[in-house]
This record gives sequence, C-alpha cells and structure tokens, in this order.
Amino acid sequence: MIRIAVANQKGGVGKTTTAINLATALAATGWRVLLVDLDPQGNASTGLGVHHSERKYTTYELLSGDCTLDESIVATRVPKLDLIPSTVDLSGAEIELVDYEHRTSRLDMALAHAPPGRWDICLIDCPPSLGLLTINALVAAPLLLTPLQCEFFALEGLSQLLTTVDRVRSRFNPDISIFGVVLTMYDRRNSLSEQVAVDVRACLGRVVFDTVIPRNVRLAEAPSHGLPALIYDHRCVGSAAYIALAREVIARLPRRKAAA
Repeated sequence: MIRIAVANQKGGVGKTTTAINLATALAATGWRVLLVDLDPQGNASTGLGVHHSERKYTTYELLSGDCTLDESIVATRVPKLDLIPSTVDLSGAEIELVDYEHRTSRLDMALAHAPPGRWDICLIDCPPSLGLLTINALVAAPLLLTPLQCEFFALEGLSQLLTTVDRVRSRFNPDISIFGVVLTMYDRRNSLSEQVAVDVRACLGRVVFDTVIPRNVRLAEAPSHGLPALIYDHRCVGSAAYIALAREVIARLPRRKAAA
C-alpha cells in the first residue's frame, strides 16, 4: 500500500480539501483508497459526511492501541474510499503519546496490519502543526504531498516543513521524500498569486505539480454538505483541477499498485 502524508504546518491552505478531493478522484479511477484523518478538528471526516455517531473508533483509539485497524475503518459514500475518522479526542494524543513506547511510529505500526491488497493507496490528512501527530504521519509515509497557498508567507512556511522533514529523515524515516507540492487558492485576478507561483516553481522546480487549484466557491461549500466537491459539483473549476491533479499523482506513482 502506497502511503502519502498530506501536510503543511500552516492552517487554511487547502490541505484537507486536497486530501478529500484527491482521495475521491483516485477512487473514481479505480484505486482502492484509505484516508486517515489525523487532525483533531475532524474536518476530513465531516467533509466526507461521516457523522459523529459513526465515529465509534477513531485515530485516537488506533494510536493508543484501544482498537484494531479494521475496527477503526468507516466506509464512505464514495465507492472504494474508506476512512479512519477523527474527533477532538485526538488533541489529547499529543500529550499522551509522549509516555508511549515507539511514540513516533504508532501510526506506522497500525497501518502495517492492513490486509494485503485491501487498499492501493493511503492518504494521511495531517493537522496544521509540526507536533507528534504530524511526526507520526511522516514516519508512516515515505511520500509527502504539500498544499501551498499562493500567498506571501508560503515559502517561509514551506522552509519550516522541509526542515522538519530533514530531521525525520535523519532520525526516524530515511526513506521519506517530497512527492510533490500543489499550489492552492490561486486567484488569477491577483498578481501576487502569479508571483508566488513563479517563485515557488523557481525554487522547487519539477517537484511542483503543473496543476494549480483555484479559489472556488464550490470547493468551500462542499464540506458543509458532507460531500467532496467532485460529487457536490463535478463540473466546477475546483473539481476539474483536482481531477487533473489526480492524473498527475497517478503518473508519478509506481505503475503497478502496491499490495501493502
């Protein structure tokens, strides 16, 4: 199973929107997808229409060892897309995990129990921080996908994340690499968006995806209906952008789907 962490320590950059809609687009192409909601806000769970009453076991119980991987799985409305949901309880894990053995690899150990062939790919939606939860995601996933908002402080925030990746690589996960950076919230009417895009591509080169995610009202509306934008309005420009991003992601992944 291919694992990708979707992370950026800055909030409001379209990270969860990217995780939800990329997962949906991959599932629509036939990939069996597992989305791990590792954010205590639980926005990915809400955005996929998973009510709190359906979140009997969550990433909190999974990391603490109080449930198995199979018990934590919730089927979503999207065919071929499963979810490990989250609730605010996960916010306590940052403190509680400090006393656990192998505290940085709890998620990695849990995902290691995935039945062979059940999922082709796992996306991990990280919280907007560089704490222990995000470290767990970076240890569990050899690939990092970073949504980057087209704004002035984008590169500064990215440099902090890359520094953390280097530390994780040296101490916990030597195999981690930057899978790609996706530019989000792009506004063609704003010259700053274009300048940031140019600067990011000049700095990072081919690691930046060609696809740019635009500012789009439908992308913002969809979570309130408990639906990915690709289902809420598959014809909007935001949905079209995520479909294009999924094609790029697939092109960068191994041609043969990994079996866990």
